[in-house]
Amino acid sequence: MHTEDILDRPVVAVVILSWNGKSFLEQYLPSVMQLRYQPLDIYVADNASTDDTIPFLQQQYPSIHIIRIPKNEGFAKGYNIALKSVVADYFFLLNQDVEVTPDCIQHLVDVMQADDAIAACQPKILATWNRTQFEHAGAAGGFMDAFGYTFCRGRLFNQEEQDTGQYDTSCEIFWASGAAMLVRADLFKRFKGFDPDYFAHMEEIDLCWRWKRAGYSIQYQPAATVYHVGGGSLPKENPYKIYLNFRNNLFMLFKNYESYELIWRFPLRILLDNVAFVHALLKGRWKEAGAIFRADWHFVISFPLQLKKRYDNWKLYNRNRVASSRVKKGGYYPKSIVWQFFVKGRKVFSDLPAID
Repeated sequence: MHTEDILDRPVVAVVILSWNGKSFLEQYLPSVMQLRYQPLDIYVADNASTDDTIPFLQQQYPSIHIIRIPKNEGFAKGYNIALKSVVADYFFLLNQDVEVTPDCIQHLVDVMQADDAIAACQPKILATWNRTQFEHAGAAGGFMDAFGYTFCRGRLFNQEEQDTGQYDTSCEIFWASGAAMLVRADLFKRFKGFDPDYFAHMEEIDLCWRWKRAGYSIQYQPAATVYHVGGGSLPKENPYKIYLNFRNNLFMLFKNYESYELIWRFPLRILLDNVAFVHALLKGRWKEAGAIFRADWHFVISFPLQLKKRYDNWKLYNRNRVASSRVKKGGYYPKSIVWQFFVKGRKVFSDLPAID
């Protein structure tokens, strides 16, 4: 590629947030170094690792920029801190346990460049351990149902599909996975990035929802492919992960629901959380039940703060709204995924009726 062509292209910064991730970086950084897109800068933001991550990077990858974060701030605040010092047109946020394909960024940039109202774009995310199976954290694009439960094309709850090309069409989605997502740098900063109180889990869904409320869209591009290990920091069954997922979901719903939705949908969601709590008790999963209880209680005691966040975000939407636009509804499922999956027995995304 000629130098003048490179200079005309947007600058992309790959930013990998790492915590005690030397083993993952050893395995997956070589794929990042083989990305063909230019101009490209690569950063590793180290979240106060206690392993040999930084000496390893300094010795093996001197061209990679290292951002040192003094203590482990989690995914949300860690990225907010790191991205303050990164200058680029696009941020490619990438988990430490992800293998990329050489042209994936080019495909994502092509989508974003075609429409200034696209805030983020996600690649197809397959499992590292089974490269023909969709991976839990994103699969073929994130969706959300009427009661705030999230799922994906290619993954309903903990059931992942095999990739047979059934989702090889690009489409608007509700949220892009934080495991691998290309975002507009200016929009990330204008919307104040991730909510730092989340620590980890659902912060990317919250941010995508805020963008959609301001009239921006989120896209899925199947021509771009990555492979994700998943659970690289916290396994799915970890009680702290369960706590974060339940707590942060309540934070997100209260912040982003329209007022008319909040009145009836939010109480129903609390009721469904109580059903999950009782179910965990009956199954003897005491730690899971305790995590759900702590999550709901944390929301109750932080209610004044959540009320302020709701008001602040309402102002943010209106200040940054796309001209003459409406809230983007792509990726929103107007029914209950819980009902469809557990009662109707629909275990595959393509079997769900009336996807909007």
